[in-house]
Amino acid sequence: VRRGQVIVMDPLSASLKIAGSGMEAQSTRLRIVSENIANARTTGDTPGADAYRRKTVSFGAELDKASGATLVGVNKLGVDRSKFVEEFDPSHPAADERGIVKMPNVNLLIEMADMREANRSYDANLQTIRQTRDLISATLDLLKGQ
Repeated sequence: VRRGQVIVMDPLSASLKIAGSGMEAQSTRLRIVSENIANARTTGDTPGADAYRRKTVSFGAELDKASGATLVGVNKLGVDRSKFVEEFDPSHPAADERGIVKMPNVNLLIEMADMREANRSYDANLQTIRQTRDLISATLDLLKGQ
């Protein structure tokens, strides 16, 4: 429905669209966390080479012009520029002349906490979709009874 230049969307449809965008954003977050965990011990191939850098994701609000709803979206994928962890292991193929190996700047505790939070957010959005679907179904049932 259009009123002047403002688009007014049915609140139930808007909640479905918003929750869906939240699920998509959290899915991306889970993918990034999974990549970080999978590469938590990935070093460079040559002596002194940099190790895997932890990836990051940031979210932002996006206006969906078609519906007028404000959705969540992935604003930026980046990398964590914190220092690498250095370990002494002269036998490692990536060790420099001092025997130091640059290890990824991935902290598994942080990644697990991120994973738990993303999972809970995903579940909350899924529950919103279920509740909205139930409300739409109940509304249709009421209309059928008239």
